Amino acid sequence: MRRLTRCVWIVVAIAAAVPSGAFAQKSLTWQQVKDRFEATNPTLLAGRTGIDEARTQEITAYLRPNPDMTTSLDQIAPFNANPYRPFGSTLPALSASYLHERGGKRELRLESARKATAVAESQLADQERTLLFSLRNAFVQTLQQKSVLALATENLSYYDRLLGVSSDRFKAGDIAQVDLDRLELQRVQFETDLQSALVNLRTAKIQLLTLLNDRTPIEQFDVTGPFEFTEQILTPDELHQTALANRPDLKAAIQAVDKARTDHRLAVANGTADPTFGVDLGRNPPIPAYLGFNVTIPLRIFDRNQGEKVRTQLDIRRNQQLQEVNEAQIFSDADSAFATLNSSRVLLRAYKTKYLDQATRVRDTVSFAYQHGGASLLDFLNAQNDYRTVQLNYLNLVGSYMTAASQLNMAVGTEVIK
Repeated sequence: MRRLTRCVWIVVAIAAAVPSGAFAQKSLTWQQVKDRFEATNPTLLAGRTGIDEARTQEITAYLRPNPDMTTSLDQIAPFNANPYRPFGSTLPALSASYLHERGGKRELRLESARKATAVAESQLADQERTLLFSLRNAFVQTLQQKSVLALATENLSYYDRLLGVSSDRFKAGDIAQVDLDRLELQRVQFETDLQSALVNLRTAKIQLLTLLNDRTPIEQFDVTGPFEFTEQILTPDELHQTALANRPDLKAAIQAVDKARTDHRLAVANGTADPTFGVDLGRNPPIPAYLGFNVTIPLRIFDRNQGEKVRTQLDIRRNQQLQEVNEAQIFSDADSAFATLNSSRVLLRAYKTKYLDQATRVRDTVSFAYQHGGASLLDFLNAQNDYRTVQLNYLNLVGSYMTAASQLNMAVGTEVIK
């Protein structure tokens, strides 16, 4: 006994030494989860690094051509008649040349590189849109499993209270042993629901922590937020307009067309001839020093960059066609998400206005009647099962609605439903 008391005091001392917030759960709202995701998700961080890499291409694109410089020493005579003057007849020369780019090539290269960066930024925003959909689904799944867990806990507690009453009735001789045994066997279903909800909640939290790149213990991590549906949503026409204004993949497609036009102008400019200007400085006895100039102009007779001009022209047409495909896909995504959301909303309206209250009323009425001998055991078990099924279906429908809302937000490119 003393040893047991000593162990208890050791456990109490250890618990007192641990800071009070060490085991506290961190309940995060959706906005907090979203902010943390944008700050820590490795995929997004890698994409932002890619944007920085694209910006370095702008520096390279705007660089000027390097000038060339050549030096020479000619007519060194180490074997002439006067071995002490091997450099007496040497002709030193210095020449420099510079390629002058015509047609605004450098400016067009910079413009093309900047537009490539803009396309990459839009593509990263589209990737973030897709990842946020996965994050939102994990967040909704966590809220749903929390609600299912609360329902399973409430059902088990309610059933245990009825078991207590039934046990008292058995002791008083009001019900038979077989009826009590059947009631106790039914409790297994509620225990199973509770354990399944615990596992599903833990799995949802693991998925959410993975997306957040967070190593917080599951027991110390939690989220909070409304788990319900709303009646107010935008009309299909409003959703179409919102999607056309906000979808980053459509913006990337439009920017790709604009960049293709710039690339075509650059291809035309690359077909022009660029002169090379040179200057010479040297000595040629009896001339003590001389200065000369030269210009080299390539004759673009055969190679006028014809293939690249045609390719970039075709690339414009290809990107325009891809833009049309993207617009059609946006309308399809918005319409499909709206149909799914509206279907869930119709079912939820019926559950909330009718079926939830009916299931509760039937359960309580039949339970009261059974406790007072006015209902059979089968009626009682059926009422319990019906209540459990209706409540669970409602929670699953709310989860489906919120998932469809996430799908609609992704389809239009912004959060039209919080």
